[in-house]
Amino acid sequence: MVFHPPVQIVAKAGDAGKYKVGLPWWNMIMRGFMSGAYIAMGAGLATVCGTGVADFLGPGFAALIRGAVFPVGLIITILTGAELFTGDAMLAPMAAFIHKISWAQVLNLWVWVYVGNFIGSIVYAYLMVYGPYTSWDASGTATVGAFGTTAVAIAWGKVNYAGGMAMWSLFLKAVGCNWLVNLAVLLGICADDAVGKFFGIWFPIMAFVASGLEHSIANMFFIPAGIMTKGLMTPDQLAVHASKVVDLNWVTMWTNNVILVTIGNIVGGLLFVGIIYWVAFRKEIAALK
Repeated sequence: MVFHPPVQIVAKAGDAGKYKVGLPWWNMIMRGFMSGAYIAMGAGLATVCGTGVADFLGPGFAALIRGAVFPVGLIITILTGAELFTGDAMLAPMAAFIHKISWAQVLNLWVWVYVGNFIGSIVYAYLMVYGPYTSWDASGTATVGAFGTTAVAIAWGKVNYAGGMAMWSLFLKAVGCNWLVNLAVLLGICADDAVGKFFGIWFPIMAFVASGLEHSIANMFFIPAGIMTKGLMTPDQLAVHASKVVDLNWVTMWTNNVILVTIGNIVGGLLFVGIIYWVAFRKEIAALK
C-alpha cells in the first residue's frame, strides 16, 4: 500500500482543486449531479438500515449502524471522479493558495457543483419515496411504510431548530461535519490503491454521521425525502409529529437547515482543513516546486 506523506497530500489536494476549477460549467453540473445522487444513496441506505434499531439496541448502536453504511456515497464520489460541494469547499481554496487561481474560479465551481448536487439529491429522493419508502395498491393509493416514517422523522428533526442557541448548535454541527468530510478527502488522496482509499474515507465519514453532525448535501436528500413522504401520510401518521415546533416544508428546509448548514460546511472545510493545512505545510510545498 503506497502512502503519501502529508506535504504531498496537501500538494495533491491543490492540484485536484486546480483541475476541478478548469472544468466547463456543464461538466461541473453533471459531475455534481452524480455526487448528489451518490451521497443520497448513502443517506437512503442509512435511513433504511437505522430503522427500528434504537428500539432494540439503543440510540448509540443505531447511530453506529447509520454511520457504518453512509460512507458509500463519498467512496463512490471520490473513486469515480464526481464532484461534491463540501469537498470542493477545501480543494478549490487549496488550489487558490498553492496555484494562485482566482477566487472567482473557486466560487464558479462552488455554484455549479452545488446546483448539480441538489438536482442529483432530489432525483434520488423521489426514487426512494415512490420506491422503498411506500407501497401502492391497485387503485394507486400509497401506504407509507416503516422506512418512510423514519425518513419523515429524520427530516422533521432537521428543520426543528428554533431559537438562537439551537441555530448556533446547527452551525457548529455543520462545521464539525465538513471538518471530518475533508479529512476523509485528504485520506482518500493519501493512498493510491482502492482499499487504502476505502478505509481512509470510511472512518471520518462514519464518525460524522454517527456523531449526529450536519451535511448540507446529505440534507438535500433527507429533507426533500421527508417532505415528499409526508405528503403521502395518513392523518394518524402525521399526528405523531404534532408536537413539532417548526413545520416540515420546502421553505423551512432552507431557512431552518440547508442555508446555515452550507455556511457551516464552508467554514469547516475552508478554515479547519484548507487554511490550517496550507499554513502548516506551505514552506514544504514551495520546496517541492
